[in-house]
Amino acid sequence: MITIKKIEPQDLPGLNQLYHELMGTLLHEQQMNEQQMQKTFQSMEKNGHYYVLGAYNHNELVGSVMGIECMDLMGSCEPFMVVENVIVSDRVRRQGIGQKLMLEIEQIAKDLGCAYIILVSGDQRKEAHRFYEKLGFRDELVQGYRKHL
Repeated sequence: MITIKKIEPQDLPGLNQLYHELMGTLLHEQQMNEQQMQKTFQSMEKNGHYYVLGAYNHNELVGSVMGIECMDLMGSCEPFMVVENVIVSDRVRRQGIGQKLMLEIEQIAKDLGCAYIILVSGDQRKEAHRFYEKLGFRDELVQGYRKHL
């Protein structure tokens, strides 16, 4: 049985493991600092605009998603949500867990009055793109840019 709920501080080591799976060797090179992760998580909780959800299979963290509520000054000033760090462990993929996570973060966005949700996915992740399209996300042919500092 899969349960979707908010990530708690004691779940961070398991989340760190999932992020290693998501990022592979890139993250191994950066070596996630768990103390920094705890500190950042506390800051995110205080902020109140971050929603980090976990998918639990019999109390084992097997997936996660993060949504960030962003305020907007354009138009009617409705907020929007940015979705990041979507991961379901290879061991349990294709069982509807990702869909449950995404539907839950979408419900949070609706409850917050968000006008839309945006996410980016690496160009090479074709299977993920099909997954997002099945959930109603459309490829709007925008160009994304990133500058590492």
